[in-house]
Amino acid sequence: MTSPDPTAPVVLDQVSVSIGGRPILRDVDLTVRSGDMVTLLGPNGSGKSTLVRSVTGLLPHTRGTVRLFGTPIEDFTDWRRIGFVPQRSSAIGGVPATVREVVSSGRVGRRGLFRPTSGADRRAVENALDVVGLAGRASYGISQLSGGQQQRVLIARALAGEPDLLVLDEPTAGVDLVNQRALADALGRLKETGATILLVAHEIGPMAPLIDRSIVMRDGLVAYDGPPLTQELASHTHHPHGHDHAHEGPSRHDHAPHVASPFDLDRRER
Repeated sequence: MTSPDPTAPVVLDQVSVSIGGRPILRDVDLTVRSGDMVTLLGPNGSGKSTLVRSVTGLLPHTRGTVRLFGTPIEDFTDWRRIGFVPQRSSAIGGVPATVREVVSSGRVGRRGLFRPTSGADRRAVENALDVVGLAGRASYGISQLSGGQQQRVLIARALAGEPDLLVLDEPTAGVDLVNQRALADALGRLKETGATILLVAHEIGPMAPLIDRSIVMRDGLVAYDGPPLTQELASHTHHPHGHDHAHEGPSRHDHAPHVASPFDLDRRER
């Protein structure tokens, strides 16, 4: 575990979360340092999505402290510093818009809802499209793109806001290898700018060289916090049954209920 840094982009200190009276996260300590790319691994129901929802302010914690850039989350207001990349299926399916329109919506936090688009806004959108390799498809409708390309649009939307912290929820789920490589290239270019990246993943794939640290969740606890895991070990974290994981927590099995994507727009609006 890394040493606590109260000014780091993300600091969780003894954070617990309960949903419907059931404990999902239990006394989690976690620090994500500035400029690092951290992967959050673990089987379904292990607490990954709950942790991300707590970090992004979509789910309140029941105990402990969550700090963003040194500020308790209850007092944090500069949300434009944080970019969210949800799972594609929960955020973009059926949207009747062009690629550029979707990406441009990522600038709202920077310019305000009713202010006209500025030259800086347009440059940020074009740069984001270039980073994810979709500049040539800016006028396409979202429905014309493949699943992997749609996921890259979501990353571009987040990048258009020029975030200091980028949180991604399983961006490679259901994405072919070509688009996984494109995603890895986009994240690599973002990382070069000094941005901090927190990535929920089932498969590391081409992103492996970018990762600075791996976190493995199990039964609402941090079971591992250390150097990046290999692809084989990372895959193993999602299939724990039948193996000895006594060192990773008090239980070998995943009993926590499944939690939906932290960027479920319908849930957020309720």
